[in-house]
Amino acid sequence: MKLWFLTATALIMFSGCNSRTQNIELQNKNAKQSLIIQQQQAQIDALNAKLNAKAIARAKARARAKAKAKKMSAIPTPPKKNIKLKKVEDNNYTSGYMYPGAAKKKPVKVAQVTTTSANTSMDKAQCIAMIGPEKFAKYTQMFGSEAASLKRCKMLKAMKQ
Repeated sequence: MKLWFLTATALIMFSGCNSRTQNIELQNKNAKQSLIIQQQQAQIDALNAKLNAKAIARAKARARAKAKAKKMSAIPTPPKKNIKLKKVEDNNYTSGYMYPGAAKKKPVKVAQVTTTSANTSMDKAQCIAMIGPEKFAKYTQMFGSEAASLKRCKMLKAMKQ
């Protein structure tokens, strides 16, 4: 009986110690997990603060854009000074006033181009030689007469020169 008694007390003591060591281990685990959770919560709070700052910055930018658009659409204020407009006359222009240092240059005469070849008459043979018999026939049919196709040939010859 003594043996049973000793065994029972030993089991109770060991079971008590065993539960205490498990309890201590659980407390240590819980403490580590709570520390990790606190660190993660601090990171989450920092990220949320950044997101809120960006959202506030976006809202301010939108408000500035709306204000700018509102300013652009508003009618401009009149000037503070009373400005009297001067009367403009077309006959009071002088080149000496506008360009005082410039020397007066003589106008350059442009030689006129003589168009003697365009004024000369063109006959049917010259026209056919210039554009070919197929086109001459086509122009005659299109314009209705040979005189009209000769006029077309004169125009083409003038354009080539």
